[in-house]
Amino acid sequence: MGTIHIDLFATLDLVGQAPGDPEEDPDGFPFGGWQAPLFDETVGRHVGAGMEGMDALLLGRRTYDIFAAYWPDQVDGVDGGIATLFNSIPKYVASRGNPDLSWAGSTQLGPDLVGAVRELRDRHEHVHVIGSLNLVQTLLHERLFDRLNLWIFPVVLGVGKKVFDGGEVPANLVLLEPPVTSSTGAVLLRYGQGAGTPGSGDMRREDRGVASG
Repeated sequence: MGTIHIDLFATLDLVGQAPGDPEEDPDGFPFGGWQAPLFDETVGRHVGAGMEGMDALLLGRRTYDIFAAYWPDQVDGVDGGIATLFNSIPKYVASRGNPDLSWAGSTQLGPDLVGAVRELRDRHEHVHVIGSLNLVQTLLHERLFDRLNLWIFPVVLGVGKKVFDGGEVPANLVLLEPPVTSSTGAVLLRYGQGAGTPGSGDMRREDRGVASG
């Protein structure tokens, strides 16, 4: 069985809208491109390393349209390695509409999104979901992911679409490796699915935080 990776850039208040470009998702959002001033060599290196082994992209309609208009023309640019990867692997689009699938290797998923994503997990080793916040909401609700790779940047916006926007089910996550910190204060947190659901306790107890054996 393959692995579903959710890759997100978010602010401290967990806004994930339009991190890369002012025109990316401008509807009612004045901060498009907020990530760019905080992107440094550390972020770039770990973003690239996180794509190792990627053999499929799973995208929502808006993110797909943005990627399809950009990446085919970037092979000779500064992000040529990423462009070559994205252009060569299968792309799957979650959409109820009729997207333009002219980007080579693109396929629209059927109406049973949950079933289709489960089939992708059986078909590919490492499926990455990048951005695509509406799609992410569904995957979080269904617990249909294996890795949550969350970059948190030291800005607060107060407006915009959020990573967690209601409807998620209670879940425990496990930190898979120590956090990575960039020179600009961005932090990478890599989580996997944990067992069970969040419990409760009493911070007044002297044995708080002590695991029972």
